[in-house]
Amino acid sequence: MRSTVPGRGALDKALEIGADRVINVATEADTLAAYSTNKGYFDIQFEASGNERAVRSGLEALKPRSAVVQLGLGGDVSIPQNLVVSKEIEMKGTFRFHEEFGLAVDLINQRRVDLKPLITGTYPINDAVTAFNVAGNRSKSMKVQLTF
Repeated sequence: MRSTVPGRGALDKALEIGADRVINVATEADTLAAYSTNKGYFDIQFEASGNERAVRSGLEALKPRSAVVQLGLGGDVSIPQNLVVSKEIEMKGTFRFHEEFGLAVDLINQRRVDLKPLITGTYPINDAVTAFNVAGNRSKSMKVQLTF
């Protein structure tokens, strides 16, 4: 499924692989804001973009004593500490370390995780420049794979 709306590629892919609903905080801020009423709605936020706007809007939609798992890296992000403290939000950063690679490979080999829907294309090493050009266009690609 390809999106015709700019910036929706990753959101459309999330729907394709099983998400119930997606909200583009850049264009649908009011939709997400509805989840901020009554001190928030969600128990946990997995933030994978590293975008300050996404982090902040997600914090607003979290319930008191909820948690944020920060996966995305987008540079220095300003976080409203008064919101984190007043809602007693637990913040956890996570990154890929060597232990996770073995677990990931095991899950893929056991077919418990299917990554094929996330791969936009597979290119031989001789076409690496093309592969990097495709990978660099985030509106048209998720993940690009090189084969040797």
